[in-house]
Amino acid sequence: MRTADYQHLKQCLQDEVIGAVKPRPFSWFRVVHRALKTPDRRYYFWWRIASYLYQNGGKRQQKIALRIGRKLRNKYGLDISLNAKIGTGMRISHYVGIVITGSSNIGRNMHIRQNVTIGVKYDGQPGDVVIGDNIDIGANCCIIGDGIIIGSNVTIGAMTFVNKSVPDNTIIYNQRESILISKEKPLEIVAV
Repeated sequence: MRTADYQHLKQCLQDEVIGAVKPRPFSWFRVVHRALKTPDRRYYFWWRIASYLYQNGGKRQQKIALRIGRKLRNKYGLDISLNAKIGTGMRISHYVGIVITGSSNIGRNMHIRQNVTIGVKYDGQPGDVVIGDNIDIGANCCIIGDGIIIGSNVTIGAMTFVNKSVPDNTIIYNQRESILISKEKPLEIVAV
C-alpha cells in the first residue's frame, strides 16, 4: 500500500509541479527546483507532501503535515483537507475560498475555480462524495451530499448547487433568470 501511495505522490508531483511538455524521468531535484522557481506550483508541491505524510506517516509525520496544511490554508486562503483523495492532474485557477472535505474522493484531471465547496451534510455521515476523472468545476459551486457520485467528463457551471448524483459526460448548471424593472416605466418587467 505504501509503495502505491509513494508512486501516486511521485506521479502527482511529476504532473502538477514539473509539468514538462516532454515528459522526463522523475527526479526529486527537478521537483524541488521547479517548486522553488515557479511560485504558482508551490501549493501543489506542499499540499501533496503534506497529504502523503498525513495519510501514510506516524504521529510525528501527521503533526508536521497538519502544520504544513495550516500554513497553506493561511497563505493561500483555501482549505483542502489532507485526508481528501485527489488523483493526478489537479489544477486550481484561483485559490481563494475553496473548501474540500476529507471524505472526498476525486479522480484525475480536476480543474477547479474559486469559492467552490465540496462537502458533506454533517460530520460522520456514511457516504463520501465521489467525483470522476476529467471534471471541470466553475466558480462559486457547491457540491454537498452524502453518497453522491459525479461521473467522469462532467462540466459543472458557475454558481451551481449539486446535491444529487450526476452521470458521465454531462454538463450541469443552474438556469437563472435576471429580472430588470425599468425606473422610467415602473410597470415594464424584462426577463433576461
